[in-house]
Amino acid sequence: MTSPRLSRFLLSGFFLFVASGCAYPVSKQLRHQANKDLTFSQVIQYPDAYTGNIVLWGGLIMEASNPPDGGEIVVLQAPLDSSEYPDTKSTYGQFIAKTSTFVDPVIYKKGRKVTLAGKIIGKRVKALEVMKYTYPVVGIKELFLWSKERVWWEPPSYYGWKWNLYEPDPYPWP
Repeated sequence: MTSPRLSRFLLSGFFLFVASGCAYPVSKQLRHQANKDLTFSQVIQYPDAYTGNIVLWGGLIMEASNPPDGGEIVVLQAPLDSSEYPDTKSTYGQFIAKTSTFVDPVIYKKGRKVTLAGKIIGKRVKALEVMKYTYPVVGIKELFLWSKERVWWEPPSYYGWKWNLYEPDPYPWP
C-alpha cells in the first residue's frame, strides 16, 4: 500500500511531465493573432492581397543572407503539426523570412527546420533557374530554430550495446 505522500508526489510528477510536453515554440499571443484560415497556397497565388496578415509558418531553410537592409532566410514551406513542428513530407513552395537584424548563415544553415510567426509584408520576384518565382515575404516577429530531428522514443543502451529495431551494435566487439 502506498502512502498518500508518495501518491501526491507521483501525481504531481505526472502532471509536470504532461505540462512540459505542451510548450509551443511561438508565443500564445502571436498564435492567437495568426490567421489560421489563410493557407500558404492562397498566399503564394496572391501575396499582395494578404499583406498585413499574421501567419504561422515553418519549413526547411534553403539559404540565409544579409543584404544591406537586414537578414533574410529563404524557407521551403512545410505544414506544421499540432506542436508547430514542420512536417517536411509535403511542401507547397518557398517564402522569404525577413528581419532587420543580422542572420548568421552558419547557424541558419541549409536543411535546418524553423517555425516562425510574422506579418506578410509583400512579395519578391526572383529568377529560379529558367523561370521567375514569386516569393511571399514575411517580416519575422518570432522565430524558432529547431535543434534536431525529434525522436519520440530512443531505444535503451545496455553495457555498450545499442539496440535498434533489427540488430544490436557490436560495440565493444569489432
